[in-house]
Amino acid sequence: MVIDAHAHLAARWGNAGWEEQDRRFIDAADRLGIDQLACSLLTSRRPAVPEDFIQGNRWAKEATDQYPGRILPYCYVNSGYGQVALDEIRYCVEELGFIGVKLYNEYFFNEPVIWPVVELCIELGVPVLEHAGHMHFYFESQPRISDGAMVAETARRYPEAMIICGHIGGGGDWEWTIKALRDAPSAYLDTSGSVVDEGMIEMAVEVLGADRLLFACDMSMTAGIGKMQAAQISDEDRRKIMGGNMQHILSRRGK
Repeated sequence: MVIDAHAHLAARWGNAGWEEQDRRFIDAADRLGIDQLACSLLTSRRPAVPEDFIQGNRWAKEATDQYPGRILPYCYVNSGYGQVALDEIRYCVEELGFIGVKLYNEYFFNEPVIWPVVELCIELGVPVLEHAGHMHFYFESQPRISDGAMVAETARRYPEAMIICGHIGGGGDWEWTIKALRDAPSAYLDTSGSVVDEGMIEMAVEVLGADRLLFACDMSMTAGIGKMQAAQISDEDRRKIMGGNMQHILSRRGK
């Protein structure tokens, strides 16, 4: 079983081609041997507001039903909306069968506004995936992008949580990110992103251990597969990363 732990469905707001984009996405997964894809549907405008992230989650459920057995949906929320966000997470997980929560960069991952979301994910037995990167320059469009140190801080606060630090290969200093997560054993790191630097996967295995890595593409699908094929790691470690570790996370809820 090969599971992409970080993927996205096409946003539908003002996007007439969303259905074709989703079809091509599933077709690419078929060609690359990816069995399941853990997907969120992000809002077109951010910071996300409740009417948008709730609608996006309903569309994610529709896509899950359209491609049965292929899509594992994350519930995307803006944690700043407090009880509204928490109620949406609970509904998506308990009633709609979503497998986890996706957070973007409305807030840094070590801010207290995040904590109730993490606590609810612990209660529900699901992971939370955080968009992250360690940049050396400022993104005006992403003023509150979290980095590995922020993810590690919250992971140490909640050692029973399943926290996924998004896209080691998504840009920025991946060596710094790996080291920042070293002393946060409950945090996972996904392999996604378009960066395919030599030695990236090998260093992550050496520093964090294969048990803490999750195969993912974040839509850079051929790059995502290629970096794992090229990695100089054992077959056992490759099997864990490509799907075994994500299966273990899903087993926490009996999925």
